[in-house]
Amino acid sequence: MKIIITQKEAADKGIWTEIMGMFGVTKEDEVWGNEEFILTEEQARQVGLIK
Repeated sequence: MKIIITQKEAADKGIWTEIMGMFGVTKEDEVWGNEEFILTEEQARQVGLIK
């Protein structure tokens, strides 16, 4: 299973910092609110999106 989350959704859920680390995004990178990130099931569990 794959989970898709946008930058805005991740920020709203308070997990944006963790997503940044998973995908190598830095604070200097330009990221749009609707930019999508595809998580594996294990990654989604790590950040608490699924149980």
